[in-house]
Amino acid sequence: MKYLICISAMLLTLSSCKSTSKNIQEDEQSPVSIQFVADSAFAYCQAQCDFGPRTMNSEAHEQCAAWIQQKFQQFGCDVELQKADVRGYDGTILHATNIIARTKADVGPAKRDAILICAHWDSRPWADNDPDSTNWHKPVLAANDGASGVGVMLELARLIQQHDSLKVDVDFICFDAEDWGIPQWSTAPDMGNSWALGAQHWAADFAQRVALNTPPAHYRYGILLDMVGGQGARFFQEQMSVQYASGIVDKVWRAAKTAGYGSMFPNDLGGAITDDHIPVNQVAQVPCIDIIAYYPECQQSSFGPTWHTVTDDMEHLDRATLQAVGQTLLQVLYSEK
Repeated sequence: MKYLICISAMLLTLSSCKSTSKNIQEDEQSPVSIQFVADSAFAYCQAQCDFGPRTMNSEAHEQCAAWIQQKFQQFGCDVELQKADVRGYDGTILHATNIIARTKADVGPAKRDAILICAHWDSRPWADNDPDSTNWHKPVLAANDGASGVGVMLELARLIQQHDSLKVDVDFICFDAEDWGIPQWSTAPDMGNSWALGAQHWAADFAQRVALNTPPAHYRYGILLDMVGGQGARFFQEQMSVQYASGIVDKVWRAAKTAGYGSMFPNDLGGAITDDHIPVNQVAQVPCIDIIAYYPECQQSSFGPTWHTVTDDMEHLDRATLQAVGQTLLQVLYSEK
């Protein structure tokens, strides 16, 4: 992912337009009793990193894909492997696999009504933001920028299997080939579409299914998790999320407050990010927001000091951050009617 260049003044207006009556109604909501287990999510992150960097077309990538599939199946999900050969910015053919895991809640209607939770699971092949230039061509272990989102989703799937009181289905998507975007050291022209290749493929396929009236579900909305386990992380309101789905931003940030993590989800704008949620919004036409860490005072990167460096490892992952995000998601999901 990377920053968008243009930041519209309209977003400032959107972020300031809050419904007082809606805020009061949501604030009166009680915290859900189900507890997210950060140790469990942390262990799922460790398991992914144990394979090594999950870079495209590598053995570690294929081994981790099989493991993620097995874990979602263990937690009672139906799993679809959406395979596609996509072309990287440098012409490399990337053998991508979007891992789609669907809960099996019996919600009544034949046409599934679902919430979409997603994250990317591949690793950046180049640590091109590392302060040491000798590391720029080394792969990133991606404990935070990849594994953390999947770790949170796996723990959510485990808890949903144990607590079957959800009023709506949940579909989890592990997007592939997100992090093959043009490296900073490359002289290749940046056409703006080298990131989020797996999400681009999924969104185009979903839009085609909608056109044929055969979508796998009607998605009320989507939530993308990206870099949700870093030390000292806070989650400002990402600006493209505010533009495309301001109501969902409101819902999630109020849920964080209800769950006791309002200080980690400030009601302030962060950056405007090109990430997997962009094709989900623009192509699939599913309103989707991005929960992504933002470090406004970090000189190394506003994505945090480990972003696209060799230090994006388990030593820099924080259970407290995983807990805040996971508990917020439980509050959102189990408050759905």
